[in-house]
Formats: sequence, structure tokens, C-alpha cells
Amino acid sequence: MAEIQYSEHGSRRRTALGTRVMGGLAYAIAAACLLPMVAVALAALTGGTDTLAHLMSTVLPGYAVTTLLLVLLVAGGTFCLGVGAAWLVTMTRFPGVRLMEIALVLPLAFPAYVLAYAYTFVLDHPGVVQTTLRQITGWGPRDYWFPEIRSTEGAAVMLILVLYPYVYLLARAAFLQQSATAYLAARALGSSPWAAFWRVSLPMARPAIAGGVLLAVMETIADFGTVAYFGVRTFATGIYTSWFSMADRAAAAQLALCLLGFALLLAVAERIQRGKARYYQSGRRHAAMPASRLKGWQAAAALLLCAIPVVLGFVLPVIILVLMGLESEQNLLSRRYIGFIRNSLTLAGTAALVTVLAAICVGFFQRLRPGRSARTASYLARLGYAVPGGVIAVGLLVPFAAFDNAFDAWMRATFGVSTGLLVTGSIWLLVAAYMVRFLAAALSAYEGGQSTVHANMDAASRSLGQTPLGTLRRIHLPILTPSLMTALLIVFVDVMKELPATLIMRPFNFDTLAVQAYRLASDERLEGAAVPSLVILAVGLLPVILICRQVGRGR
Repeated sequence: MAEIQYSEHGSRRRTALGTRVMGGLAYAIAAACLLPMVAVALAALTGGTDTLAHLMSTVLPGYAVTTLLLVLLVAGGTFCLGVGAAWLVTMTRFPGVRLMEIALVLPLAFPAYVLAYAYTFVLDHPGVVQTTLRQITGWGPRDYWFPEIRSTEGAAVMLILVLYPYVYLLARAAFLQQSATAYLAARALGSSPWAAFWRVSLPMARPAIAGGVLLAVMETIADFGTVAYFGVRTFATGIYTSWFSMADRAAAAQLALCLLGFALLLAVAERIQRGKARYYQSGRRHAAMPASRLKGWQAAAALLLCAIPVVLGFVLPVIILVLMGLESEQNLLSRRYIGFIRNSLTLAGTAALVTVLAAICVGFFQRLRPGRSARTASYLARLGYAVPGGVIAVGLLVPFAAFDNAFDAWMRATFGVSTGLLVTGSIWLLVAAYMVRFLAAALSAYEGGQSTVHANMDAASRSLGQTPLGTLRRIHLPILTPSLMTALLIVFVDVMKELPATLIMRPFNFDTLAVQAYRLASDERLEGAAVPSLVILAVGLLPVILICRQVGRGR
């Protein structure tokens, strides 16, 4: 009996120790995600009012207006394309609808800056379109007007073409889940299909649509590659210019604080609309929404409307990039490019592993101790997704650069030894930035799988003497393998495409495919930029293929 009591006491001690360890890790991860925002705020507030006054009198109004205009254009464009395409493939039947239902997701594989390189090569003044136009008509450079691709509007079009799938996927899911009762009642009362959609179906899908639009907007304010290449002055480009070109950390921190405030405002708005806006189906039965079969010119028009974003956002850019790559002198098998690929894979693989492990710690602790403190840690861990990569980079470089300089000064004064930069400029600080940026995506995938593990499994495991860590290792992780692989893949691809944080924080002479593509495009060597861009696109297709398979089975 005494031996049993001792065993039970030891089991409780191991359980308490495991819970404390998991809790300590979860709180440390949450603090790491909060650190860049706190550091940016402190650096901005201690930077002096002279810098801020100079910014307000020179570039700040322009940055604010351009960023706001870009946000409005992208929000409106993604709403129209995403909702329109979702309604057509959900509520109508026409030849090719099942193919369009899947193909509409494909532009999600493209980073916006890669799309910008492809269309600039074709539509810019020396591009094939304007050159052919001048040859046919005999016009000179000043004899005609042509839309300027390198503009705020051009950047908005690039972003719309790659971001509308966020709205499309969420709107399509919302339309499929709606019951036909309210829609049919509106039709019975004399409303046309368009009026019934506008007055009934669209308001019922509003929470999902708003969530998709806000995701697109947050990606827009975080974008650096597209706006930098097009010469559009936004907060994202201002941060990079202040940090590198002007070497003004105070200005970079204050611009980062402005962008951080806007991003957090959007995140709060998304949280509020998702939490309060709900619609309930009347009645117990779920009647599927009726689909109208289109014929003749209506079917052709529906197919054309769905095909336009697919062709412009995926098919045409792929063809352009392949042709550009064939004309370039870049060799993927050269030692230099193998180094770029190795660096990209090393960063992406390491960051994906670290980020998923962090997601497991935060998610499992919330399951072990479901309370306010665990929910707070989970909420803080998700904040990074709403923060642009440039802001995270500044927020991590400021405190760690101060630490490195202070430690180096102390070592010089005490031992006469210079330690240099121990943390700043290291791969691990860049991996930490990736973890902060993409932890929300990994956490969502992990929690989605964890919800399928019934609480009785935990209770049975505990009754058999397993500690929390033993339960996680022997019960949860084997069941959650598909969700964890999905999380790894999502973070891996996001890191491959991430540009601003990599540009600012990468170690010296440690370039990735994204950096190489940006550098070649900045030097107007667009044919060369196509080669690393195609590799990034090929990797980005992996999660998109998984999404397409789910879409194909989702009806």
C-alpha cells in the first residue's frame, strides 16, 4: 500500500513538473512574440521628437496616403474577384465549373513580387507589348498613352491577383454551408437571383468574407518586394530605406510603430467581426443551395469571368517566367545557385521545425491548463501574423544590437577581448523572426488537428500513469502527424517567400532565392530574376496542391 502511494505521489510530481515545463516554454514563446512590438514601441518613443517631426513634415503623409490607397484598392479588388468567383462556382453550373473551382486557388502559389517581375518584363516600356505596338503603328515613345505598370495601381493589381484566393476560399466555404431556406424564401417573395444574393446570401457570408478581405489587407501592408520594385512609397519601403539607406534607426522604428499600429488595428477588427457576427439557420434541416444551370452566352460569360483571374494570376505569369528563364544566363546547377538553394532550404527547414515545436508547446499547454493565462499566451503567440516582417526585423535587431554592443564593450573593458556581434546578424535571430511571423499559421493547423483528439484519450492516458509529456509523445503526436506535416509545409513555403525580414536580418553573404530574385530585378536583370522566382513558385505550389485537393473533395 505504501509502495502504491509512493508511486502515485511520484506520478503527481512528474505531472506537475511536466506541466510547469510546458507552461514555462509557452510563456517564453509568447514573450518572444511580444518582444519585437515592445522593442519597436520603446525605440520609437525614445528616438526623439526631432526625427518624428521631420518625418511628419516630409515623408510620413505620403507613406500614409499611399498605404491607405493600396489597402483600399486591394480590399475592393479581392472582394469583387473572390466573392464573384465563389458565387459563380457555387451557385451555377456551366461547362468547366469543376475545373475552375480548383484552378481559382492556383494564384495563391505566387508571391506578389514574382508576379510583378513577370508583368514588368512584358508591359513596361521596353517590353514586348509596347515594342510591338510601336512597330505596328510607327509611334514614338511620346505619341501614345499606355497604363504604367510601375505605379500604385499596378502594385494593387499584382496584389489582388495573388491575394483574392483568400476571399474566394472563405466565401466559397460560407456559401456551401448556407441553407437554401432563406434564399428560396426571398425568391418566392419575388426577388431576382441577384437581389436574393445581395440581400440574403451575401450578408449571411459576411463574417467569412470580411475575414478573407482582412487577411488580404494584412498581407498588403506587409508586402515589400512588389512596392519596392515598383517604386511605391509605403511604410514598408520607408522602414527599409530608413534602416539601410539613411542609417536612421530612430526613423525606422517610428515608421515601424506606425505600421504596427495599423496592423494591430486590423487584427483587432478581424477578431471583433469574427467573434460577434453570426448568422443561424432557421429550422433543423440543412437544405443545399440550389444551383442554376447556365447555357449559351451565360455559360460562356461565367467561364470567361472565372478564367480571367486564373489566366492573369497563374497561367500567363508561368509562361512569361519560363520564357524569361530560357533567355537568361542563370544556371541552377552552378555552385552559386546551389548555395542559394541550400541557404533557402536551411532557413526554411530550420524555421519550420522551430515554429511547429513552438506551436506544439503553446497549443498543448492550453489544453493542459485551459484558463486565462494559457489563452493569453496563445493570443500573444498569434500576434506575429498581423505584424509585417520588416517591423519584426526592426523589433528584434534594436534590442539584440544593443545587447551585442554592451557585451562587447564590457568584454573589451574587462578582458581586452572583442566578441563582436554574437546574436545580431546570426541565422538564429532570423529564424526567431520567422517563428514570430508565422507561428499563428502553425498554431492554427496544430489546434485544428488537436480538436479531433477526444479528452477521454487524455484521461485514459493519465489513468495508466502517463505524464503530460508522455501523453503528448505517445498519444497526440502520432494522431496529429497529418496536421503537423501541414503546419511544417505552410511555414516552410512562407519562409521561402518571405523577403523583408530576410533582406534586413540575413547574415553577411548569406543570400536566399528570394533575395537573389529581388537583387536581379532591382538591377533590371528580369530574365535572371525569373530563374529563382520559378524555384520559389515550384515550392509554393506544394501547399496549394493540398488546398486544391481539399477543394475538389469539399462539395
